[in-house]
Amino acid sequence: MNNKEKFNKEDHRYNRENSTNEKQEQVHQHTNTKAILNRLSKATGHLEAIRKMVESGRDCSEVLIQLSAVKSAINNTGKIILQDHIEHCIVSAVEDGNQKALDDLRKAIDQFMK
Repeated sequence: MNNKEKFNKEDHRYNRENSTNEKQEQVHQHTNTKAILNRLSKATGHLEAIRKMVESGRDCSEVLIQLSAVKSAINNTGKIILQDHIEHCIVSAVEDGNQKALDDLRKAIDQFMK
């Protein structure tokens, strides 16, 4: 295992099939893991605040505006995850001729865009 493959809390492990359909465990590091976790924590806190707004009977328009902000934050976080996935996982999969990873990416994008 070289320096780039050392496992730390920002590394992700996943199984993939190489061009001969052998299963391999892949370790790679995403550069934005900490930022993604921070964004998700903020969105979670924001969503909790919206729940309290609803419980206290705040104006529906205010709630909708805040929901829109959370939705935007989640979508932007998804874009960062997608970018990381393409830069790390998909590049590696293409190098290995892993068509399944590309098919999985297409499905994930379809789900994300709904």
